[in-house]
Amino acid sequence: MQTTQSYIQGKWTKGKGEGLPIYDSITGEQFTSINVEGFNIPEVLAYGREKGDVLRKMTFQERGNMLKSLAFYLQKKKKAFYELSYRTGATKMDSWFDIDGGFGNLFANASLRKLFPNQPFDVEGDPIDLSRGGRFMAHHILVPKEGVAVHINAFNFPVWGMLEKCAVNWMAGVPAVVLPAPQSAYLTEAVVKEIIASGILPEGALQLISGTEKNILNSLESQDIVTFTGSASTGRMLKNHPRLLEESIPFTMEADSLNACILGEDAVPGTPEFDLFIREVRNEMTVKCGQKCTAIRRAIVPESLLEDVQIALGKALAKITLGDPRLKEVRMGSLIDKKQVEAVKKAITEISKTAEIVYGDFNAAETINADFDKGAFIKPILLRENNPFKNEAAHITEAFGPVSTLMPYKTLDEAIALSKKGKGSLVSSIFTNDDAVAREYTINAASHHGRILSINRESAKQSTGHGSPLPNLVHGGPGRAGGGEEMGGKRGIKHFMQRCAIQGSPTTLTEITGIYQPKAKYKEAEKHPFAYHWEDIQPGMSLQTHNRTLTDTDIINFGNLTWDHFYAHTDITSLEGSIFEQRTAHGYFIISAAAGLFVYPNKGPVAANYGLEEIRFLRPLYHNDTINVRLTCKEKVDRDPKGKELPSGIVKWYVEVFDVEATEEDEKLVAIATILTMVQKKQETFHEVDKVFIENKLNNLDEKAKPKWGMMTPQHMVEHLEMGLRIATGEISNFEVSTPEEYLEKVQETLYNYEKMPQGYKMPLMKKDELEDLKHENLDEAKKALLEAYETYEVFIRENPDTTTKNAVFGELTVFEWKLLNRKHFNHHFEQFGLL
Repeated sequence: MQTTQSYIQGKWTKGKGEGLPIYDSITGEQFTSINVEGFNIPEVLAYGREKGDVLRKMTFQERGNMLKSLAFYLQKKKKAFYELSYRTGATKMDSWFDIDGGFGNLFANASLRKLFPNQPFDVEGDPIDLSRGGRFMAHHILVPKEGVAVHINAFNFPVWGMLEKCAVNWMAGVPAVVLPAPQSAYLTEAVVKEIIASGILPEGALQLISGTEKNILNSLESQDIVTFTGSASTGRMLKNHPRLLEESIPFTMEADSLNACILGEDAVPGTPEFDLFIREVRNEMTVKCGQKCTAIRRAIVPESLLEDVQIALGKALAKITLGDPRLKEVRMGSLIDKKQVEAVKKAITEISKTAEIVYGDFNAAETINADFDKGAFIKPILLRENNPFKNEAAHITEAFGPVSTLMPYKTLDEAIALSKKGKGSLVSSIFTNDDAVAREYTINAASHHGRILSINRESAKQSTGHGSPLPNLVHGGPGRAGGGEEMGGKRGIKHFMQRCAIQGSPTTLTEITGIYQPKAKYKEAEKHPFAYHWEDIQPGMSLQTHNRTLTDTDIINFGNLTWDHFYAHTDITSLEGSIFEQRTAHGYFIISAAAGLFVYPNKGPVAANYGLEEIRFLRPLYHNDTINVRLTCKEKVDRDPKGKELPSGIVKWYVEVFDVEATEEDEKLVAIATILTMVQKKQETFHEVDKVFIENKLNNLDEKAKPKWGMMTPQHMVEHLEMGLRIATGEISNFEVSTPEEYLEKVQETLYNYEKMPQGYKMPLMKKDELEDLKHENLDEAKKALLEAYETYEVFIRENPDTTTKNAVFGELTVFEWKLLNRKHFNHHFEQFGLL
């Protein structure tokens, strides 16, 4: 029998002794065990803190791309995870929420890299002027904490529960120690094994303790962070641990909650909203067998519709089939284990002291390809509490299974009051087609819920549903729900970082933050800033332009060109009582004129204008005023290649427009803006290919050279390159393109990046497991033929600049794309034979 292992201090291990038996939720058979006894927890935590330095030094872009790569990697392995997930009692759809939902968290958080600077820390908010004149200022930065994130997770989402937290702390630059619940730790272990095997994360970024380690909080330090998902009672106990109080350790709790769903008075039988409500309550009762912290525990409906809802829900629940979750016809699997069945029954019994069970019971039910008594099965249970203001059990007792309680309300104010009686929940929802009702409920109930969803016929098709937390929204709730705010986009990442206020001169803070601060010293550029590649541009790099006088004719022409005939630009007889004194230059003309002054006309690394982030006009400019511009690099943001674009990054430029003739210092600056340009990155991966380069490398190639990979001989390699050139000129064209049409665009896009060709890839026109027949008598003759082919290729592209010829892998290629391909191809094979 297998034992579920832990991954600590860089190796897989298991605890001492026999361990805790773990059972298949469907069959009741023991198939693994768990033991975490004997681990040196202080050393485990110290290992994470020490190794976490690699993660802390990575930029946000590097961390985000790491998460993206990991998500793609895990997607390819998920079939095995689904097979294990069935043992937890989860159906295929249940597993989709857990497994694919977890991977989705990686993707979603990876995309947040675009919202952060291209460095390991974040710069928050706007600069703050602490002195008159701006020579002493402040800003805020957030740096990764130097501890570990300890995640204590619940049994119901062994994959999502881990990845929704880890994705956030990894983006923040903090390593994790994950403690899954014992009942489903084997599924977490399987995912972690693949994560470690991928080699994508730096060592120490993830450690796994597969089970309950009761003493872990004793070894925490002030730089550590704890998150907890589970019961409110356990959470409160952990939250008050002396070590957390002594070290002021952040503790985030996501606890069980009595989530409420409201049916609007307008949502009567026959309306889409009524049907949506019935379907959502049924789904939230039965998905994951009701073992969801966001499940609907209280269905609050108008008093006049109580009977209708009870009947409709009963009919919907009657269609739920129980059994082996692997089968398509099974709609609900089982609880995690027999202990959980007993816990749910106990909670139902408590609620039913005042509420009536109106659907379901504790008796055995028919199951498909499963034994009800051997597995952890329970039927859906619907209760009805007729006096919800008098009786409290349904508001304070959670049955963590396929259980919900109906209760009536007379007015919307009563519905709001009932929703609050749960004393804080993760989510509430309201089904109504009356937006005024949705507004009234949301505004007045929001204090007691972490998220509120309004559903009607318009949003239903796109709605993610009552019980689906999303990575870019906060997940948590007040009061009983724990007071935490997991996830939430940038908000979640910042939870794992330390905010620090920094003070100093604008120049000093520019160097610290990596973002140019207004009034900092300029770094005069040796050449025009637009002539530099992305890597060579630095914050503070600056250019002062020459002057331009704005004429009356300029203003009139700009108005005629744009059709902007605002009176201040066109009717100088209407200026009385306005802030304008003379014919006024259009604000956008000022920015356009500024661009005309600072734009570099020659073709260079600047690929495109990417947009405008902010613009301010500080005072009017009139005809005959003279301006000049200061262009300064404000910030650099990395960017993933898109489509057929050469790799580039975004540069934010701080534009200051000055009135040259202003006499007062504080009157000179008349406009500011931040413009963005897409700037190409340097190509430093490959040697540029021309005849001289090829000839030099061929001179160093002899017949005895051995390939670093593959089976080619030197002559085979040379003849292969010759063939590629003859294909480029169309001399060889009697072949079909092997890549399916729908993938050609994506395949062609790979020519534009700076990544090397994969080693060992077989070109479709080559023999599969044997060498090609040689055409030339010897290597020297092959070299001559290759150089002749290159000369022919150069003549061809010079005389046919607009032609395309086909390639067996990439399809029809332009002359420019052939240049990109040949650069990669020649470098690839010259490296193969040690010539580079």
